[in-house]
Amino acid sequence: MTEFTPVSALIGGTLIGLGATMLMWFLGRIAGISGIVSGAAFPQSFSDWSWRAAFLIGMIVAPSLYAVFMGHLPDVTLSSDLLKTVVAGLIVGVGVTFGAGCASGHGVCGIARVSPRSIVATATFMAVALVTVFVTRHVVGA
Repeated sequence: MTEFTPVSALIGGTLIGLGATMLMWFLGRIAGISGIVSGAAFPQSFSDWSWRAAFLIGMIVAPSLYAVFMGHLPDVTLSSDLLKTVVAGLIVGVGVTFGAGCASGHGVCGIARVSPRSIVATATFMAVALVTVFVTRHVVGA
């Protein structure tokens, strides 16, 4: 079951918003993780690659800093079923491709810019997530 953690959620949301705002303000870029990763894998130039690499390194270093200051990392449970994990990853990859971006780009940055495309994409993400949770918990019984 999940826990209600308003303080950590508020702090985390604030940091995500601050990071997205700083990226937009200083570099004019949207903090969409799928776009950042694909741009780092296939860079147009070194300057384009360097900010993307710094952003991704920050995403890796941040949990380590959390562990240092909090004394632990939050518990994360992953499926031990490799087939389910691969299928889920492929579904997410297809969704990101067809949706022209991920939840971070559309949900955090696109809605803040009042982008109609991002609002529709985020509503679709949320609807599919609700159906997925319902089917997983109540139909399949996982």
